[in-house]
Amino acid sequence: MLLFFTLGLLIHFVFFASIFDIYFTSPLVHGMTPQFTPLPPPARRLVLFVADGLRADTLYELDENGTSRAPFIRNIIMHEGSWGISHTRVPTESRPGHVALIAGFYEDVSAVAKGWKENPVEFDSLFNESKYTWSWGSPDILPMFAKGASGDHVYTYSYDAKREDFGAQDATKLDTWVFDNVKDFFRHARNNQSLFSKINEEKIVFFLHLLGIDTNGHAHRPSSRDYKDNIKKVDDGVKEIVSMFNHFYGNDGKTTFIFTSDHGMTDWGSHGAGHPSETLTPLVTWGAGINYPQRVSAQQFDDSFLKEWRLENWKRLDVNQADIAPLMTSLIGVPFPLNSVGILPVDYLNNTDLFKAESMFTNAVQILEQFKVKMTQKKEVTLPFLFTPFKLLSDSKQFNILRKARSYIKHRKFDEVVSLCKELIHLALKGLSYYHTYDRFFLGINVVIGFVGWISYASLLIIKSHSNLIKGVSKEVKKPSHLLPCSFVAIGILVAFFLLIQACPWTYYVYGLLPVPIWYAVLREFQVVQDLVTSLLTYPLSHFVGYLLVFTLGIEVLVLSFFYRCMLTAGLTAFAVWPFLTRLWTRAKVTSLSWAFFSVLLAVFPLMPVVGRKPDISLVMGAGLLVLLLSLCVVTSLMKRKDSFRKEELLVHLLQVLSTVLSMYVVYSTQSSLLRKQGLPLMNQIISWATLASSLFVPLLSSPAVFQRLFSILLSLMSTYLLLSTGYEAVFPLVLSCLMFVWINIEQETLQQSGVCCKQKLTSIQFSYNTDITQFRQLYLDDIRRAFFLVFFLVTAFFGTGNIASINSFDLASVYCFLTVFSPFMMGALMMWKILIPFVLVMCAFEAVQLTTQLSSKSFSVMISTHLTNGVGSILSEF
Repeated sequence: MLLFFTLGLLIHFVFFASIFDIYFTSPLVHGMTPQFTPLPPPARRLVLFVADGLRADTLYELDENGTSRAPFIRNIIMHEGSWGISHTRVPTESRPGHVALIAGFYEDVSAVAKGWKENPVEFDSLFNESKYTWSWGSPDILPMFAKGASGDHVYTYSYDAKREDFGAQDATKLDTWVFDNVKDFFRHARNNQSLFSKINEEKIVFFLHLLGIDTNGHAHRPSSRDYKDNIKKVDDGVKEIVSMFNHFYGNDGKTTFIFTSDHGMTDWGSHGAGHPSETLTPLVTWGAGINYPQRVSAQQFDDSFLKEWRLENWKRLDVNQADIAPLMTSLIGVPFPLNSVGILPVDYLNNTDLFKAESMFTNAVQILEQFKVKMTQKKEVTLPFLFTPFKLLSDSKQFNILRKARSYIKHRKFDEVVSLCKELIHLALKGLSYYHTYDRFFLGINVVIGFVGWISYASLLIIKSHSNLIKGVSKEVKKPSHLLPCSFVAIGILVAFFLLIQACPWTYYVYGLLPVPIWYAVLREFQVVQDLVTSLLTYPLSHFVGYLLVFTLGIEVLVLSFFYRCMLTAGLTAFAVWPFLTRLWTRAKVTSLSWAFFSVLLAVFPLMPVVGRKPDISLVMGAGLLVLLLSLCVVTSLMKRKDSFRKEELLVHLLQVLSTVLSMYVVYSTQSSLLRKQGLPLMNQIISWATLASSLFVPLLSSPAVFQRLFSILLSLMSTYLLLSTGYEAVFPLVLSCLMFVWINIEQETLQQSGVCCKQKLTSIQFSYNTDITQFRQLYLDDIRRAFFLVFFLVTAFFGTGNIASINSFDLASVYCFLTVFSPFMMGALMMWKILIPFVLVMCAFEAVQLTTQLSSKSFSVMISTHLTNGVGSILSEF
């Protein structure tokens, strides 16, 4: 059995890892030739302002007084440059946003494993292709572009990471630091001949990363005065920097300015997902090579922003975020970043039609180079008779399009060149996607075959060893045949040889060979399958079909709950009705009513907005008071049983009650301190970490009796959960725990009802009690329901107050009692622990159910594994 569980964990790990290996691999290829426009560029230098976390609507809209929050930027829009919306992609985080802006490609999700700080893959960028780049800003963003650059021509100037404090009195100082240091840099350059000569070179870039808006958004939310005032500070700073550049370079008209953002921000102060408030960012450009404002009478867009912003008469030019990289490269005449997939937005350019056509042609060739390399790489590792090329862009078609484009340039048909090159780019991008996902079907089939095999084997093991389903069915002992193992050995060798001659990665061997031993184990139990069929034929057809439909419906509800949280509400509502459809209602009315009440109460949470949208500390305080009231009732009840309640246990409970009171105080005190912009008090921080640490071992000091131990675990975890809560979610684990206590009782009632064993009192059962293995019973049909309840409660624990698959479902303010200085790994670990606390409560309740129902944890776990594998397999089929 130990071997089964070890193999089960390994197989589930492989299945889970396959999602990332198949769907989230890096799209980058290497070996392309740099491409650049052969004509002289319009600008000698480029200044890139990135206002981190700035929403398009907050910048462009007018305030309550009808004036702009950024008057300088608005003046640029109306009198000097071009503007539009830059559409970002998920994940809307700082690192992938800057990679798209500066390198021109959309980074794969694997970068999040390194906190968006390091370089999971090497990539080319505008900074690398420039003659020199100077950058100022956050230490989380600047180093990755310097690390990815060849040579030492990218210079970074960053402030201390401790400045990134969400509890700071004034986060605008992050932006002020950047502006001041840029000014100091140019003052110093006047007295440094070497530096002066460098900044007067051509093809140079100045990058100003402005983090204050993002920090204020996280700390106070985008609707706050702090966020909006920070925009005004940035606007003033940009105005001063532009004036300084023009003065320093003698108004030579060779400087291009670009103002944009890496991502937006939700109303509740987070980002990472695909809400329009996160994906719509501003883009304002002016200076050398940029078109002047274009007055129009009407514009057609799917949104109503133009009217809201009162910019309906100024032409809006929308782009994808990656399109900004080729725009910047063409403006200063450097090669396009090698992995850029951006399409040059020629409408932004103020240059000759020849320059636009040549730039577009270079853009097309640069993306086509990636397509060729990707195709060659895939062709080299695929057997010739199995290789299926991308038919829409054959070699002959590539040659014809390029030849025709050159001919159009020669005959000065520049509009046709631009149109033809865009067609070629779209085909090349489709081809890149085609070859990037070339093996996805093959790998997916292997994983699905492995899933089905494991589900089948686990089910057969349950039937064979832990149930009476095939008991009494006549069995003939047959001599094992050598044909079956020899056949599977041959299949394994063929699969390995097939992968070897195609030079596949080692993970392909795992996905390809794993189903072989699994299905061998399944077919070895063919006799069990025969006995199962024989046994099922004795059941009434209507009963069999009914059970099958209920099982299928339950699995589908589980799967859909991963995508639609409201399905949890539907499932919990069905749970509430369940006792009234059985004999439980006649035997245990109070328990049945309690079950229905807490099921319906818990069903409310998935219908509420995800955590973080409407913070309300009063709800956290209310949850704490409920915990204290419950503690008082429980301790009073336990003290009446003097024979089973010692003074040491009373002391433990009193300490936990005190911990709850301290947590409530810390939450309230921290919130007040942050509102006054006085930061996180040191004492509050110490108490928070001490509470978290003590919650891990204090429950071990309580009585091993089931009820006392479960209650002690609840008190300890609730103290920590309160510290990590910002609103209604603080009540969630309390309601969930109440339902878990009722679940333990109701399972005792169902067990007594079925006549399996006598009902035991919770006070007589201890977690430390070692049940004789001979007392363990076989699995019954009702145990499938118990396993399903557990899996459903686990899913509810994960998704009850948010969607853990979405980065912005959980408010960053949840960790402010522990730390406010930006630390992605520490903050992520704390939020993950917050997510896991309800899961721990459910698992503790499951252990109590296992003890009270005298069911072997091994047999129960095998059945749960089958439920989980069915659910995960169904989820994978959705990808």
